This record gives sequence, C-alpha cells and structure tokens, in this order.
Amino acid sequence: MKNYLTISAFLLGLSVSSCNSNQEKIDYTTVSDEERLEYAKTIAHETIMVDGHVDLPYRMKVGGFTLQREILDVSTRTDGGNFDFPRAKQGGLDAPFMSIYLPSRYQQTGGAKILADSLILMTKRLAETWPEKFAMAYSPDDIENNFKAGKVSLPMGMENGAGIENNLSNVAYFHEKGIRYITLTHGKDNLIGDSSYDTTRTHGGLSEFGKQVVKEMNKVGIMVDISHVSDDTFYDVMELTNVPVIASHSSSRKFTPGFERNMNDDMVKALGKNNGVIMINFGGSFIDGDYNERTASVREHIVNWLAQNELSRSDSTAQVYIKKYLAEHNVFPDVSLVADHIDHIVSLIGIEHVGFGSDFDGVGDSLPNGLKDVSMYPNLIAELLKRGYSREDIEKICYKNVFRVWKAVEEAAS
Repeated sequence: MKNYLTISAFLLGLSVSSCNSNQEKIDYTTVSDEERLEYAKTIAHETIMVDGHVDLPYRMKVGGFTLQREILDVSTRTDGGNFDFPRAKQGGLDAPFMSIYLPSRYQQTGGAKILADSLILMTKRLAETWPEKFAMAYSPDDIENNFKAGKVSLPMGMENGAGIENNLSNVAYFHEKGIRYITLTHGKDNLIGDSSYDTTRTHGGLSEFGKQVVKEMNKVGIMVDISHVSDDTFYDVMELTNVPVIASHSSSRKFTPGFERNMNDDMVKALGKNNGVIMINFGGSFIDGDYNERTASVREHIVNWLAQNELSRSDSTAQVYIKKYLAEHNVFPDVSLVADHIDHIVSLIGIEHVGFGSDFDGVGDSLPNGLKDVSMYPNLIAELLKRGYSREDIEKICYKNVFRVWKAVEEAAS
C-alpha cells in the first residue's frame, strides 16, 4: 500500500496525477509529520469525500430550526456541533449523508413518518437557502457534479426504518423523497427486526414484514444499512439481499468486546463476501472499549470533589478546577485508534470494503483527539499515509467503495 509523491509536486502544490515518474520520489511513511499533513490536506481537497452518517438534521430540529426560519445557520461557522460549511470545506468533506434520525420512542407514540418528512424538508431547505454552498444529491453522479461545482452534497439516509411504519409502499415513497439508505432499526426492536441495543429479541432477527422491506429496498434502489441491528438481524439480511449492503456508522467489535452495536470479525467477513462496506464510526465508545470506564471515573471524581467543596458545576472556582482536571486526565482516544479499526477491517476483507461513517453531531463530545469535527479529516488521512496507505487506497475509503455499492444497488433496481 506504500505510496510516493515527487518533491517538485509537493513544492508546487500539484496533484499526484501531474507528477513526473522520473523525478525523485518521497515515501509518505518517512516524511515529517508536518509534510505528511500537508499531503493529507491536498488529498482531502482533491478527492471526493463521503461520510456515511452526519446527524445535522436532528441537531437542527433540537436547535429550533423550522421551515419558516433558520435558527441554525450552518452556511457559516457555528459555535457548537461538529458540522458546518466552512469546516466541511476546510476538512475536504464533500458528501455527508444527512441522517434522517427517528428516535425509537416514535415507534410507540406514532408519528415516525411525519418526523421523517419534516427532517427531509429541513435538509432540502439547506440547499434551497444556500444554493451556492449546498446541493441535494440522489446519486453518485450528483455528488460528482456538485464536487466539480465546489458545493457540499447532501445525500440522505433514514436512521431507523420505523418511518416505514407498517406500510410497505412507504419504501418507494421515501426513495421518491430522496432517501438512499435506510438503517433498519435503532435503539429498540421495531416492526422490521431486532436492534443491537435491545435485549428483547422480539423477532429473533428480521420479522416477516422486515424481510419484505429488505426485498422492497433492493427493488426500488435503497441501500440496506445494517448499523444498529442485532447479529441475528444482520445474518438474516445477508441471506436475503441480492445486492451489497452498508454499515453506515459502525466499527470493529474486536476493540470493544461485548458491544454488539459494532461488528465482529465473522460479520465483517460476511459483509466482505457480500461486497459491502463498513463505514467506521468515530465515537469514543465505538472505537475504544475502555472509554466509558475512563469517563465514568473522571465524572465520579468531579462529582465527589464538588460535594466535598460544597460547590456546583456553575461556580467559577469549580469551572477552573474542572477544566484543569479534564486537561490533566484526557479520557478521549486518539485519531490513531480510528486508523486501527480501518487497519483491522482491511486485514480481514481488504481495502475495498471500508469507509468513513463518523456519526458527527450524533456522538456528543466523545470524539477522539484529532477528530473533533469535520475540519479534521486530514488528520486521519495523514495517519493512514503514515501507515503506508496509498492515495488510491484513500480514494477508495473516501468514496469509491461506497459509490460501488450505491451504483450496484441502483443498477439492480433499474
């Protein structure tokens, strides 16, 4: 996987394609960290970058965004969250899949489809409000065209098939609305199948209705997303689908033993045989099995210190202490651990089956050092270059792998 770039290309800021093979070559693995990061930035900006899962739509809903007025202006740099246009451009992000997230409670209260429609309209409103910066994308071709125009594409995936409710025709309905993948379940078992977070095991995998949903998704051209499903549901999907599937924001269970939300090695191998893609989640608890224990220990210390000193978190003295303590006891994993997950997937099934699925705006403040928001993808690319990944490898991770699956699903449906 080792890659080389000419000295003159680096000095002149040219792309790899413009390099003369007769000129002196540099090994990415031996250049300084500073030089490697500059190479990574160049690759990030010259390559289409797709992220399988960004939770901006629900962040807009929580922040008060409505169809009548824009509270959250992500066309400019925002104070909170992990995504906005300036940071996306800084990090080289071109096509974040907008997560149309439907909390599991809507399975009991009703209204999942209504919420999905609302979040879809909010997402489309971004492109309508700032057409010079954002554009909707319903196919890989759309993303390529938007990339050439310098716009950030907004493809959409629905997180939780509860939006289908009990009506199979809603699969085609959501395809018409622009949904290009559906995460079958979320935090609880639903009408489609069992969730990795739920211990009820309502169906023992896919329900009979869920099997119809998967077939209908194959038929209309919506990618099946197996993030969040139970192991049994995953294997039922593998037996049923006639096209590749994705895990839009999952990581390797090897690093998080007992965390069923991630995929174990056998599941990863099955995904490889299916020709699918696992898009690595950046969240702390997804990449580091000890993260939750460390955060609990730090939280307990702070609570005890506040009690002993009869202070609340809002007191200025407490704020100073907490900031200092957190700096001295950094609980967050490093960007290198995300690369470890990628390494492991590649070792199991090859470079053609891995991508980025950050879960930005969805995993709170648990993100690793060096990957705190969408401006920081070059840090991960630099780490991969350091490990010997080639530019071609990185292009596959950034977009070619998921494009392959997406196009296969489109072709099968057509």
